[in-house]
Amino acid sequence: MSQSHRREFLRKAGAAAFTTSIFTGNIHGANDRVTIGHIGMGAMGSGNLGHSIRNGFQVVAVCDVYQPNLERAQAAARKQGHDARAVKDFREIIADKSIDAVCISTPDHWHAYMTVEACKAGKDVYVEKPACVYVEEGLKMVEAARKYQRVVQGGTMQRSGFFFKKAVEVVKSGDLGPITFCKTWQASLTKNDWGSPPDDNPPAGLDWDLWLGPAPYRPFNLNRWGIVPGRWSTFRYFWDYAGGAMTDWNVHLQDIIHYAMDEVMPVRVAGLGSRYYVTDNTETPDTMIASYQYPTFISTYESRTAAPSQMFDEGYGTAFLGTKGALVVNRGVCKVIPAGKSDLKAFEERVRNKETDGWKASMNAEHWKNFLECIKTRQRPISDIETLARTSIACILSNLAMRFNTPLDWDDKAKTVKQAEARKYLKLQYREPWKLEV
Repeated sequence: MSQSHRREFLRKAGAAAFTTSIFTGNIHGANDRVTIGHIGMGAMGSGNLGHSIRNGFQVVAVCDVYQPNLERAQAAARKQGHDARAVKDFREIIADKSIDAVCISTPDHWHAYMTVEACKAGKDVYVEKPACVYVEEGLKMVEAARKYQRVVQGGTMQRSGFFFKKAVEVVKSGDLGPITFCKTWQASLTKNDWGSPPDDNPPAGLDWDLWLGPAPYRPFNLNRWGIVPGRWSTFRYFWDYAGGAMTDWNVHLQDIIHYAMDEVMPVRVAGLGSRYYVTDNTETPDTMIASYQYPTFISTYESRTAAPSQMFDEGYGTAFLGTKGALVVNRGVCKVIPAGKSDLKAFEERVRNKETDGWKASMNAEHWKNFLECIKTRQRPISDIETLARTSIACILSNLAMRFNTPLDWDDKAKTVKQAEARKYLKLQYREPWKLEV
């Protein structure tokens, strides 16, 4: 082989290696379609199905333990020209070597197990937030992504949003001055009292045992499952499966603080909360405050369902308070509010007309685009699993501090809390025969 031919061979071989899915053996060029299987086809899963199709993925399978969800998702995929087979057991998708990537939009208690198993099978992963229910799960998800060299994109899609990128740019510019206080909140007057239905037999077409999976066995209850027309799934208000508003909402809000403040973890976490307003059979608080002490600043979170008074004229958001003023951001606005006689210039950019500037509020399209690009380049995505795990763990710690009435000190080097008596609550507790093994 001549030197020129040898150089050309090595160049092509290197390019192929750079875009090869290491374990599946599939090579993705610029125009190749990445095959994907979607697991969990409820409200969030249906949305993600549409986003993956619009961003050029080839949907080859959809999966759900509830037959009506499964049939609806298969029909939706086929309507868009994707011949997706319907699968009840997610393990069939993970075992399929022809599938390059999976999207996990299940209830939270399944996120870690499915992500780790998909990584072990050589698949890239898009997993919804929060990363996990137990701290140990999040650590194992990061370990699996690194060990098996997988691209794992978290569903904290605000990182791909126009307003949030702008907010991070302003914070990092130093224009606000030193920042020693941050704030997240959501405030509404939404009772969301779902009543207290009795335990019952699961509906036709639902595999309740597989829905529970690694979670403790409980008899079927409509609110634990929560799939009812006109409501956001209520499984998230039970400790077995999720963490209430803290891991549903504050993961998004707190994540922007981590994004802008260099991904640091809190060193101390405290929480207070209870059920003062809601009277149904769900478990998580309807009112909560949490405090996070970081190395150079403090952050607080408020969850209010019976106190709709806004902050900074916004019903929800993330705020950075510096010596010169504040920056407030949510999915519809980014604004800077000068403090006192500061020379900081006021600024506000808002979505005012969805037809002309609704693109400013678009997050999911860019997030899925980033996921696809990283599958092809093997770079880490904007919401890499490590960032999602860190934000999720911070939120989980504040729930634990509230539930057990004690502040917790996080040792980021040891990846545990300093309170030895609390460490058992960080460890995963799976029902047999499920085991989380990296």
